[in-house]
Amino acid sequence: MENFCYRDSGNLHDYGIDSWTNAVLYLGMTRWAAVSAVGDEYYDWLCNEIGAKNDWRIPANFADYPKYGIYHADELCIAQFYIELYKKYGRREMIEPTVRRLNAILNDPPDGSMSSRNKQSWTWCDALFMAPPAYLGIAQIEGVGAHPYAEFMHERFRATWQHLFDREEHLFYRDDSYFDRREANDEKIFWGRGNGWVVAGLANILRLLPEDDPARPFYAGLLSEMAARLVQLQHPRGYWCASLLDPDSYPAPETSATSLIVYALACGVNSNLLDREKYAAPLESAWQHLLSVVDGDGRVGWVQPVGADPRSVTGEMTAAYGAGAFLLAASEMYLLHLTMVN
Repeated sequence: MENFCYRDSGNLHDYGIDSWTNAVLYLGMTRWAAVSAVGDEYYDWLCNEIGAKNDWRIPANFADYPKYGIYHADELCIAQFYIELYKKYGRREMIEPTVRRLNAILNDPPDGSMSSRNKQSWTWCDALFMAPPAYLGIAQIEGVGAHPYAEFMHERFRATWQHLFDREEHLFYRDDSYFDRREANDEKIFWGRGNGWVVAGLANILRLLPEDDPARPFYAGLLSEMAARLVQLQHPRGYWCASLLDPDSYPAPETSATSLIVYALACGVNSNLLDREKYAAPLESAWQHLLSVVDGDGRVGWVQPVGADPRSVTGEMTAAYGAGAFLLAASEMYLLHLTMVN
């Protein structure tokens, strides 16, 4: 909070107050606030210094991204944060801009092409974290008659799954431009953070879907399938690398991937979707590693910068979304530890 900053010109898509990078931080802070003894201090800052200051807007960077228009999934990440605050405070103005944006999308559906060049559809795996919970969150709030939001989400999620999920490796390609590319060891390219986005997105979807929802088994099954594969690819020291199938080329720990995966797996255990005995040890190993990447000033290191594929990282690299993902992981590991003690 003391060191937070954002841009008000230039690349607002990645660095504006309501950008996806900062939205992940806000979302992590709301989840941590819910379990923190000083949570009200965080809620107050998030509500007044972020939400109210931004008038609860959804980004509209149409000048920079004219072809994307109202559809870009990243722009809906902050809606998840607004929805969390609405659930706490019940103030309609917190979600009205989100409702208007979703209604505009449903009333004028996007280009359905799954080519990676088309950012109107969810053609990159990160989108499965950014957008789906916004649709489900509004559907949950609006109640009766809100099913079109959920139906749209289910349809678009399955389109991305069908296009990008590798059924042999049980992992997601970042987008279709990676289908025929290979790592130095001739393995397929599966980005650590990209798959972290997917499993964390699944965890957020499952938090919102009712137990009796007919779509729930699909998402729960996909989380279980990916979790089992990701644990197989965990580094002996507890972290996940930037490249899941070529750790020798990218041996350094990657904090954003590790945090997102820990968050998803811990959510799965806490909600009885994943077996506690199977995942407790991998989670604890990963969590101990994450504790080690926070330096004496509180900075979360080893965070791969904004990108789309595996890249080398160093301990000095940090980012708002890395800290946000860390807080998501922390909130679920805190709850997991409580149940283990009790």
